[in-house]
Amino acid sequence: MTDHPKSEPYDLFHKWLAEAEASEPNDANAMAIASVGADGQPSVRMVLLKDADPRGFVFYTNYESRKGRQLLETRKAALVLHWKTLGRQVRAEGVVETVTAEEADAYFASRHRSSQIGAWASQQSRPLESRFELEKRVALFAAKYAIGTVPRPPYWSGFRVVPDRIEFWENKPFRLHDRLVYHRAGEGWTTEKLYP
Repeated sequence: MTDHPKSEPYDLFHKWLAEAEASEPNDANAMAIASVGADGQPSVRMVLLKDADPRGFVFYTNYESRKGRQLLETRKAALVLHWKTLGRQVRAEGVVETVTAEEADAYFASRHRSSQIGAWASQQSRPLESRFELEKRVALFAAKYAIGTVPRPPYWSGFRVVPDRIEFWENKPFRLHDRLVYHRAGEGWTTEKLYP
């Protein structure tokens, strides 16, 4: 990392992501997303990053899931992507917005048909009596949408984390790690280095 790159953070992010895709054995786009409930209790889980551009970081989920409900309620999130093979991580924090219906439709249409059926079958985060109950629901929706296009469920869409802070962390010898933080400043960004 250079001391204070002049480019915006997404240029560095895409460079690091491309290097991770070449070195990570599985899911270089896996990221932990943290939300918080109305009671102030934080919750974190892994999701897959599906897009990143100057508008923010995008992932898709069931809006009726625990994370979906929390994100719709508080409109705040934090995320981290960690690439152990490279000794790097990227953290971001900011507000959350929903993607457009057109964006969600386009991504849903690109998914494997089995994943589309799964989005209909899974009542994400709700109690499940048995695996057989889930398999019955999969069979039900597979039969319902046996022919033609599988429509996107109305409760399934995407979130965009619009960060006001993005931190790039890189492992260095003797725990003297390199940390570079971008802070949103109007339409642009400022940067600062942090002690490890």
